[in-house]
Amino acid sequence: MNPPGTTTPAPAPADSALPDEMLPVLGSTGSTPQLLALLVSHQHARRLLTLRALLEAVMDAPAGVLPAGTADRVLRDWRLLEAADRADSAATRQVVQYPHTGAWAERCLRALTRPGQAHRAVEELPHLAGLAVAAAARAGLRFTVDVPLRDGELRLPTLGGHRPALLPAAGSPAPGTPAPRIRVIGEPRRLWLVPLPPDPDPGHGPARAVGQDLNTPGPLPGSVEVRLGADGIWRSAAPGWRPLQALRHPDGRAVLIDDVDPYRDEERRTNPYGLDIADRLDLGGHAAWRTAWRDARPWLRLGGPTRAAEVGALLDCVVPLAGAPGAQCSATRGEAFGALLSSTPRDGLELAATLVHELQHAKLLAVSQLAVLHTADDAPGYFAPWRPDPRPFDGLFQGAYAHLALADFHLRAAKALIDPARRDAAWADHCRCREQVGAALPQLLGARALTRQGRALANAMAAHHTRLKEHAPPDGHLARATAYVETARVIWRRRRAQMTTNGREPA
Repeated sequence: MNPPGTTTPAPAPADSALPDEMLPVLGSTGSTPQLLALLVSHQHARRLLTLRALLEAVMDAPAGVLPAGTADRVLRDWRLLEAADRADSAATRQVVQYPHTGAWAERCLRALTRPGQAHRAVEELPHLAGLAVAAAARAGLRFTVDVPLRDGELRLPTLGGHRPALLPAAGSPAPGTPAPRIRVIGEPRRLWLVPLPPDPDPGHGPARAVGQDLNTPGPLPGSVEVRLGADGIWRSAAPGWRPLQALRHPDGRAVLIDDVDPYRDEERRTNPYGLDIADRLDLGGHAAWRTAWRDARPWLRLGGPTRAAEVGALLDCVVPLAGAPGAQCSATRGEAFGALLSSTPRDGLELAATLVHELQHAKLLAVSQLAVLHTADDAPGYFAPWRPDPRPFDGLFQGAYAHLALADFHLRAAKALIDPARRDAAWADHCRCREQVGAALPQLLGARALTRQGRALANAMAAHHTRLKEHAPPDGHLARATAYVETARVIWRRRRAQMTTNGREPA
């Protein structure tokens, strides 16, 4: 059985190695259409292989590992995905290749392949029903599927979420208690959502309410109608439905603002900065994102089309973070290629810098899955001026690459800005990032763990850093940036010494 999103078996990508001729442009933190296409196609192939491995792990699970009926339910949902793929492979791909689908699949696969963790997979596998419904809806199929609620809410990836009014506002059922369900009846461009009681025997097909034909579309008691709008957003008049809104590229392609998907966090309710993911973005929050997105476009085009092209190729959704007054925080996730976690940007320039920063992480993560760049382990022993804690070699490499791109971006912004205060701030950001990379590069270039291609990439980064140093900043900026990095070095040395004294030698 083939993964949805492809009608043929999904072998390892033909271009499984990174061509050497792409390393110089990568080292300058740039890209080409060919490079971006290679990275995206390889990530998509990995996703299909992960989904296939997950299905096989469920089907091959020894007796007693998964509850009775689990494999049958997974197979039913999988077959709906396949039907959607046959009807409209492009629409199905929007769901199968959605960033959080990858996070879900890898989480389930880890649970199924690690001893004693199968119970976690049992909790996660019902999400496949929501994925199948979303793909079938996008493909315009007619179907009927019962989907278990998660924390009292129906989650349909890439479409939206619904919290039935007659169910508890929050919380999961007690262990061993069947979850409430919603029957989703699909028609072209429309869904009917019909609340159902918990299924006492979930292995024996969909339940029916007495005296009702729930497979007949129409306004049934408690049902909710959701329609696909001309703008691609699935809307409903019901107060419990919240659609996923979208940011738009100039050509109309969507980047979803995802405040619904249950796999948008990192297996906990906070991101690396301790900020909660936003449970529901209000109208003001959506407006702020749209304004910043529109205003970021000119900044992304500074110096050429590369940055805007990277956003177009590498970004599928943004995950809003709550809070962060007066500070911009952001993150990317390796298992959710195409997703950006970010606090609400204050303006277009700030969002443009965030996109440049985080998409370099996404780009280098994808590159590292095409080519082995180093053989270092995960021991945290390196000085990274942007972090107070010792970092592993890969973290140093990642951070240096992203900050090199930021140094380049802030230089271009400083030369383009007219307002003196904003121009001064851009020069300060450029000098800080430039000096931070300057402190990191000797550690990279001196590492024996670099492979041939890893060394070529690091050398190209050093060459680009040298080119950036040809631009003299206004007086005072470089001195302040140097002092900033040296202060960070002192803090790092103290923390490292403390770790060693406490018996936690970092390297």
